[in-house]
This record gives sequence, structure tokens and C-alpha cells, in this order.
Amino acid sequence: MKDMMGSKARQAIAEITVEAPTAEQLVDRARAMIPVLKERARTCALNGKVSDETVAEMKAAGFFRILQPKRYGGFEMHPNVFFAVQRALAEGCMSTGWMYGVLGCHPYEMALFHDEAQAEVWGDDPDMLVSSTYQPVGKLEKAEGGFYLSGRWGFSTGSTHCGWVLLGAINFETADGKPDMRTFLLPRSDYQIIEGTWDTFGLQGTGSFDIVVDRAFIPEYRTHKAIDGFLCKNPGQEVNTAPLYRIPWAQLFTRSVSTACFGGLRAAINAAMEIMESRVSTNTGKASKDDPILKAAIARAIAESDEMERTHKATFDELIGYAERGEEVPMEHRALYAYQSSTVARRLAALADDMVKLFGGRAIYMSSPLIQPWLDLHAARAHVANDPGNRSGDVIETMLGHAPSFTFV
Repeated sequence: MKDMMGSKARQAIAEITVEAPTAEQLVDRARAMIPVLKERARTCALNGKVSDETVAEMKAAGFFRILQPKRYGGFEMHPNVFFAVQRALAEGCMSTGWMYGVLGCHPYEMALFHDEAQAEVWGDDPDMLVSSTYQPVGKLEKAEGGFYLSGRWGFSTGSTHCGWVLLGAINFETADGKPDMRTFLLPRSDYQIIEGTWDTFGLQGTGSFDIVVDRAFIPEYRTHKAIDGFLCKNPGQEVNTAPLYRIPWAQLFTRSVSTACFGGLRAAINAAMEIMESRVSTNTGKASKDDPILKAAIARAIAESDEMERTHKATFDELIGYAERGEEVPMEHRALYAYQSSTVARRLAALADDMVKLFGGRAIYMSSPLIQPWLDLHAARAHVANDPGNRSGDVIETMLGHAPSFTFV
């Protein structure tokens, strides 16, 4: 494939790679942002998107490079570093953490594309961001060397900060007659972002606007087949050979849309502890700090979220282990991991419910630090990857030795 990177770009990337921070430094930088993200959270929600200032700070901190190939200035780090950063950012503002999870995992999928596509995105700007909406609603026309794509997609998180987008569509015109689910990569000149289409009760600041495409041509090399991601046999692995890129793509993505919930619940726990210390009911005269039921709800939230978080970390240690040994991840493990991820948003939202309902009338005001995380957690439940009903059947079927119902595991 042709080299689309100039010598100056390669030199700049090499310098960046040498100066790569440690995992501890990245997580410390994320935690240092928590106070300022809290200050900006209300404005973020009202504006419907994360500010340019915040995104610039996240870029400067190196957060978007964690899963990016070293060939393009990235750090190729363990996914647990990426998720630790996401949890911290979400503790400050769950909309920001959610946006980071989505945009921050895309460098991983980009690494699976043909190198020609990677070079187009990062060749001149290693900090280039890519948004997505994988809804398979696009209309395709086959053409010589690629496809024409048209349609309207919802839920493109962080799209205004990005110069490219990943869009879902199904190719029905295949030689074997089997539908071919793909992701299509388009430059900013080929699509329109419809702002004002994101009006929700939670996660208001993610900027998940609609995307419109009017018959844009996408060359074959700017497509990624779902089956390639499922089989871990992607074109980009020819040039990005680190074990990191042998993890099933869906395992990264599903966790990218559930992990912000950990930070959201931590914010709710911190708020509950703070309110508990000083609240006295004006009706009963009882102090919240003397309420054993409230203390039990907070303790349960701490303990159960910690258990889920430990499972999450262990999952990616196991996935990296399989990749480093050159072994396939057993299908029943993949199905179970995806199911476990799908339960996180609902379980954490329920834990937040148990705390909110014990704070009486004060908990109905938007000024309460409990309420925004609570709303965000419930909004997170709506993502298709956070619905356990889509995953439970695969857990049982794969344990019986059958194939999963779809390839996104």
C-alpha cells in the first residue's frame, strides 16, 4: 500500500512516541481533571456537548492515544489503562467520560482497518478524532472499487469534535447471499452533522447528534467487516502486530459504553456521603448520618460496584493473556464477558436509585450533586450494548457449544 505520510509527520510521531507517558501518569492526569470537569458539568449538559477546551485538554494529556498504534503516535497500552482514565473522567462528568469512551476506543478499530485508511486519518494529524454510529441503517449501492452510501444515523457521540465518522450498513449484494455487516469510514466533507437533535434527560452533554450522508463514495479499503472483527482477522493486523490488536473488537466497544457508569456511580456515592454528613430532615428532625438504611445503601453501592470493576479488570487481563499467547478466546468466554458488560449500567443505576430515594425532597432539585449522575446512569441503560436481553441467549448457547446469534461478541 502507498505511503501517505510525509517525513515531517513521521518525525513528529516518532518524537511523541519517545515521550509517551506511563500508565500511572495518564490515570493521575485524568484524576486531576475531576474537579474542573465537575465545575463544567452543568454547562456541558446545557450546551449539549463537551467543550472544545475540555477536548483540547484531553488531547494534550494523551488520553486519545492510549489504544492508538505506535506507528501513528499512539501508546498501544493495556485496555485497563484506557478504562481507568474513562472511569476517572466520568467521575467528574459522566457525559465527558461517555464521550471519551466512545471516541477513545475508535483508534483501536481504526488500527484494524487497511493501513491506507489509517494513513488518511492520522497521516497529517495523529490527534485526529473519529466519531461513530453503528446503527445498520445505511443504504448501499455497490460500485467499482467500493460503495455509495446514503442515510441518516442517530447517536454520533462527540461528532462535532471529529474529522471522520464510522457508519454502519449492511451489504446484501454478496456472492454467497449472506448479509455482510460493515463499518464505513467517511471524511468530514462527505457527511453533515445535524446539531440540535440530542435532547435527552441524561447524558445531555455527549453531543450525540444525527449524521446525514447523501450518496458518498467509500472505497473498499475504508470499510471494516464485522466478520473480520469477530474472527480477529483484520487487514490492519498486518501492520499493527502487537498482541493488543488481537483482542476481539466488540469486547473493547461494549465496555466503552458501560465503563463511564462506574465513574457516574462513584460521583453519586461521593455526593451521597457529602449530603449525609449534614442533612437533617425538616419534617422528622432525623439526621441522615444516623440512618442505618442509608448507610447500608451507600455501602452496597461501594461494594457491588467494586466487585463489577474487579471483574472488568480481570476480563481484560484474561483477554490480553489469550492475545499474548496467540490463542483464540473461547466463544463461551466472549459471550459471558459481553453479557457481564451489558448488565453494568442497569445494576449501577439501581444502586443509585437506592441512595436517591432516601434523601427526601432535597433529591428532586437539579442542584443536588446526586441528580445528574443518577439521570446519566439511567440514560446509559438505553444503549443497545447495555441491554442484557440481547446477550443472555448467547451465554447459554455458547456454553452448549452452539454459535452466538450475532458477531458482535
